[in-house]
Amino acid sequence: MMGPGSRVQGLGFFILMLSILLMTGCRAKVEKTKAEEAIPVKVSTVELRSLHEAIDYAGNIKAEDETLVYPKVSGKIAEKTREEGSQVVKGDIIAYIDRDETGLKFERAPVESPISGTIGRVYVDIGSSVTAQTPVALVVNMDKVKINLDVPEKYLPRVLIGQTATISVDAYPGKEFKGTVTKISPVLDLTTRSAPIEILVDNSEHRLQSGMFAKASLVIQEHKDVPVVLKEAVIGRVPNTYVYTVENNKASLKQVTTGIRQGPFTEITAGLKGGEAVVIMGQQRLRDGSSVEPEKEEAGG
Repeated sequence: MMGPGSRVQGLGFFILMLSILLMTGCRAKVEKTKAEEAIPVKVSTVELRSLHEAIDYAGNIKAEDETLVYPKVSGKIAEKTREEGSQVVKGDIIAYIDRDETGLKFERAPVESPISGTIGRVYVDIGSSVTAQTPVALVVNMDKVKINLDVPEKYLPRVLIGQTATISVDAYPGKEFKGTVTKISPVLDLTTRSAPIEILVDNSEHRLQSGMFAKASLVIQEHKDVPVVLKEAVIGRVPNTYVYTVENNKASLKQVTTGIRQGPFTEITAGLKGGEAVVIMGQQRLRDGSSVEPEKEEAGG
C-alpha cells in the first residue's frame, strides 16, 4: 500500500505536470494568436508625380492642302508629264490634251497644277477622253497634315485653339507626333451632340501619309507633383474611398479623396501627403489597427 507521504508526493507531481502543460499550451496559443494577427500584405510608397487626364479619339490623316486637278477643255490625253509621287509647284504642267473638235486644229492644251505639292494620284492614261468634269490627278501638299475629330459636348469647354495633341499611327510603333488644335466648330451636330475639331500636324519629313489611320490624345487637365498611389490601393467607391497605411507594422484605415487617374496611378487630393506606405494587396483581411507583415513593392512606371 502507498503511504500518505507517497500519495502527497504523487499529487504534487501531478499538479506540477498539469501546470507545465497548461503553461505550455497557453504560450503556444498566445504565439499562434500573434502569428495569426500578423497579416502578410504588400505595400507601396505614396509618390509625388505629374498626372494628366486625356481624351482619346481616332481619325484619318489628310493633307492640309489637297485638290483634284481638272482640265479646262475636252479632248484626249496626249501626254503625261508627271507620275504619281512627282513633286510639283503651282502652275507645273501635269498633262497635255488634244482638243477633239472636228475640222479644227489646236495646240495641245496643258493641265496645270493649282497648288504646290506631290502628285498623289493620276487618274487617266494616254488616249483617255476627258471633259472639264473629269479629274486628271490629285495633288497634295504633305508638309502639314490634318486630322478631323468629333468631340462630345461635355468635353468642348476644355478643348481650346492652340491646345497640344499627341498623335500616333500604326506605321511607326512607339513614335509620337505633336499636333495643335487649329479649328473648333461653333455648331454641334444635333444627332451626336458633338462638334468637329481640326488638328494640324507638322509633317516636314513626310512620314505621315494621307489616308493613314491615326489616334489622337488631347490633354484636358494636368496636375504636377501631386501624391499618387497605385490604383490597387484604393478601396470603396467615390465619395467613400479609403486606403490602408502601414506604420510600425500596424494598418491604419484612412479616408482619401481621389482625382485624376492615369494608367496604373490614382491621384490623391486629400488624405495623404506623400511618403506613406499604403497597402496594395491583402486589404480584404485587414481592419483598422491590424498587425501586418509588410512586403514592399516599388510603384515604378
